Amino acid sequence: MLRAAAVFSDHMVLQRNKKICVFGEGDTGREIAVTLGEDRVLTRCRDGRWTAYLPEREAQENLCMEISDGQECIRFTDIAVGEVWLAGGQSNMELELKDAEGGKEILQNGDFPLIRFYYTPKQAYKGADFEKVERDSHWKRFGEQDAANWSAVGFYFAQKLAHRLQVTVGVIGCNWGGTSASCWMSREAILAREATRSYVEDYESSEAIQKSVAEQIGEYQDYQAYQEDWDKRAAAIYEKEPMMAFDKVQELIGPCRYPGPMNCANFTRPSGLHETMLKRVAPYTLRGFIYYQGESDDHRPQDYYALFTGLIEQWRQDWGDERLPFLMVQLPMHRYRHDPDTKSWCIIRESQMRAFQMLRNTGMAVAIDCGQFHEIHPKNKKPVGERLALQALWGVYHVIAEKEAFGPIYRDFLYRDGGMELSFDHAQDGFVCRGEEISGFELAGSDGVFREAQAAFEGDRVFLHSPEIKEPVMARYLWTNYGEVTVFGANGLPMAPFRTHNF
Repeated sequence: MLRAAAVFSDHMVLQRNKKICVFGEGDTGREIAVTLGEDRVLTRCRDGRWTAYLPEREAQENLCMEISDGQECIRFTDIAVGEVWLAGGQSNMELELKDAEGGKEILQNGDFPLIRFYYTPKQAYKGADFEKVERDSHWKRFGEQDAANWSAVGFYFAQKLAHRLQVTVGVIGCNWGGTSASCWMSREAILAREATRSYVEDYESSEAIQKSVAEQIGEYQDYQAYQEDWDKRAAAIYEKEPMMAFDKVQELIGPCRYPGPMNCANFTRPSGLHETMLKRVAPYTLRGFIYYQGESDDHRPQDYYALFTGLIEQWRQDWGDERLPFLMVQLPMHRYRHDPDTKSWCIIRESQMRAFQMLRNTGMAVAIDCGQFHEIHPKNKKPVGERLALQALWGVYHVIAEKEAFGPIYRDFLYRDGGMELSFDHAQDGFVCRGEEISGFELAGSDGVFREAQAAFEGDRVFLHSPEIKEPVMARYLWTNYGEVTVFGANGLPMAPFRTHNF
């Protein structure tokens, strides 16, 4: 039976100015013809799979594609050629437009003919209905109902690109809330790095996967039924008492069992979604990736740099292009009211910044000011999506100046007059304080004990001193899971958090 991969459908967006990869399944040995407009290419189906590459095209609208093996023919219509990006990550990339701040108004009143979206079906394992669910998925154009479940970050990103570039922008959503970066990597890639190996080793040594596949699926379905009921009761409690401690909630209604038995049916298992979601859309030709994740790996922040850079390398390999742009969101402020400030998110943010600074063709949308206290899912996604778009417009499309895309990023320091003078990239126009006073800076002496520092703007530099620290050795800024953000660049983008010394 002749098939194209599920990501090919009516209304799809194909990437302009790159060879267009079209792929699917069929009868081994058959010759496959793929036609797009006046272009026609031939390929042969081998081992049940086929891949064809169409020539590059400029941006276009209203094209048709036909795929034939001489006996069967597939036809797709209303195809646009423009810009295509994949939106990966967990719940803050997943958060839907209908649930975002201002989203309902956009859905009711908006008209965005240049934005289209494909959502990779959320499937944790290859069950009996796996292919049917895929076949029911398709590209969608903007409409009040059709766009309600789109990624809000993905939408705002696409909106800004489409407006600036004046071409159709397609977003492939491939994300799932609560997922570690390890969910989106192959087993081999995780095992290849010493710091990440235990993600797989812990899973494969667990008792949960020693049972038959049917038993594992049954156990996970039992968990799902329990957790669905638990979530409903917890929601009723939080509606009455939003700030109730999580431990107190469990005392009232029983234990939360999330994420359930770690077995072959659990979507949070390592490598699972790489197989059942990411590889189902790879290597659909695209411009690059946008990515918002890190919250679910805060229990192992010291390993996140290795994990995250491994993921970037993995995805580029999956698409066969080590230069594909990878634009990331740095985690915002967050802490639950009853949690201690473990500073685990500080390490995640630092790892994300380090990945941006160390790897080519990456971008960093600093979102430190976009968090909410006691809310891990902040609803204002517009600045996040737009800051990702700024990274693309500067670093990928080269249509805006560098100073428009970045807020201040720490570069280096020198000791001066009993304090520390800090210098920054992207601060040529100085700084702006949003708040009653500059806050968030700390100094420490040789004992490593940090104390609040007084800060003064000096052109493109910041001078720190503290009467309690006579001989400062190191400094840091917003080294906390949650705190007030007061320092911005003249362009309105926030200063990225940092520390001068990493021990």
